[in-house]
Amino acid sequence: MVVQDTSPSVGAMASLDRGQASVQSARPAAKPVRRLPVQKDWRAWALISAQIGILIGGLSLWEIGARAGWIDAFFWSQPSAIARTMALFFGSGDAWTDISFTFRSTIFGFLIGTTAGSLLGLSFWWSRNYAAIVQPYVICLESIPKLALALVFGIGLLSKVAVATALTLVVSTLTANAGVKALDPDGEKLFYSLGASRLQVFRKLVVPFCLPWIISVLRVNIGLALTGAIVGEFIASQHGLGRAILYAGQTYDIALVWVAVLVLSTLAMVMYATVSWVESMLRKGVRQ
Repeated sequence: MVVQDTSPSVGAMASLDRGQASVQSARPAAKPVRRLPVQKDWRAWALISAQIGILIGGLSLWEIGARAGWIDAFFWSQPSAIARTMALFFGSGDAWTDISFTFRSTIFGFLIGTTAGSLLGLSFWWSRNYAAIVQPYVICLESIPKLALALVFGIGLLSKVAVATALTLVVSTLTANAGVKALDPDGEKLFYSLGASRLQVFRKLVVPFCLPWIISVLRVNIGLALTGAIVGEFIASQHGLGRAILYAGQTYDIALVWVAVLVLSTLAMVMYATVSWVESMLRKGVRQ
């Protein structure tokens, strides 16, 4: 009995391999996979070094330009003169009085305006008729020239707090009211169906829902409050960094202007960082 060999011959296998190779060579080459660009973050010391380097470079060019006559030192001053003026400013004893005055005006205006505005905006939830009556007055308060408030309340601390409060109150009111309008009506119906009173709905649903909206405006309000305090000091004031800037500008003491601006910028950065930290803590509490 003869058994036929059914396995493919060597020649057939070779032809098959050549055919597969020709098919593979005929196919177009696969395109390389495009990857998303990955940006590597610098370390903190590298970022700080770059910032300090830019600052030192800018001050050096400024000083060289003033000494070489490239820029007019009378109108622009120079870093060495600013450093001497800053030493005199802090050594005279008026610096801390001015800083404290501006700081108190800003903080009081920020706290009063943010608290009162948030409560006013939340109160619009209780009645649509009440909201329709009060909202035009809020818009009118926004359109009032803030300089008038500084003149009405005198030259003391009260006028600066009034201007800072007026700037922050309207923003807080409109933001809280936006949160009230975004409230889900089905959530209110669910609370009422479970037997909750209006006060319980307000405390358990409306306030927690609008709290992120209120928190989001804190950093904006601290800048507005500082602006209001400085504007009030420009109009009429016995103390404050704004008064120092105005006095230096009137006497063409440009170095003192820069000193007051630098101190004011530092104060703004400190308050902004503090409010940002408070905001982050409040956001964590809301999530929990």
